[in-house]
Amino acid sequence: MKLSNNSLYIVSTPIGNLDDITLRAIDVLKKSDFILCEDTRRSLKLLNHLKIKKKLISYHKFNEKKQINHLIEYINQGKILSLISDAGTPLLSDPGKILINECIQKNIKIISIPGVSSLTAAMSVSGFDDKFLFYGFLPKTEKELENVLSFLSNYKFSQIFFVPSLKINFYIKHLKKYYSGRKILIAREITKIHESIYRKNIDDLEEFSSKIKGEITIVISETLEKNKTLDKEKIINRAKKLLKKYSLKDTVDLIFELEKKNKKQIYQICLKLKNEKNR
Repeated sequence: MKLSNNSLYIVSTPIGNLDDITLRAIDVLKKSDFILCEDTRRSLKLLNHLKIKKKLISYHKFNEKKQINHLIEYINQGKILSLISDAGTPLLSDPGKILINECIQKNIKIISIPGVSSLTAAMSVSGFDDKFLFYGFLPKTEKELENVLSFLSNYKFSQIFFVPSLKINFYIKHLKKYYSGRKILIAREITKIHESIYRKNIDDLEEFSSKIKGEITIVISETLEKNKTLDKEKIINRAKKLLKKYSLKDTVDLIFELEKKNKKQIYQICLKLKNEKNR
């Protein structure tokens, strides 16, 4: 395959199993003058596996702006540049947007070499509705996370997130609060030796008792119709009685145990009643 000079190639690489690379991706990497990568050590493992020896340029979120002029100059000289990420499809929660936008402004051709992506891999085995929203990495702080989930949970579509494995329990606690009534798939180390897939109803999901390692992709199902409808009048009557004896949290938990439906909506009803009572 003849490559186009004065172009930037966006090359997808394996997310785990090194044999998951396309023949076209191998050809492009072999013919590239420079390969831009996040971590040269990780990329070398793949390139050594493919027996490809090329000049690697470290390109990550901390040096994107600094590198931009040199990279554009290389392209203008007719060099073939390829951009890869540590794993999967570049620019999906990975650096590269600054370079892409600079190439667009300068009318430099950008060519995608598609391949593996953990979000589509996880989605394909979920069994959930294929209309989905991809957010990427969820916020690390509790306040920001609450703001994001309270907004996103209003959408009925399936939703995909990346989370660090060391904080999985932190995220589980908040996902249970905002996505009650839905299903969840937790995919760990997709395509790797220790690949694990966990499937649960979110309300039944428990925190992990021991630390887990590896890359984690979370898929939340679409809103399940059978869990959407609540008898609001019945909930209000129960809440009025329970709030006389119990805290807001305990009242919500008790009603949810009986209804097994839409915990978020039950919470909103109970909160409104409590606020009205305190006026």
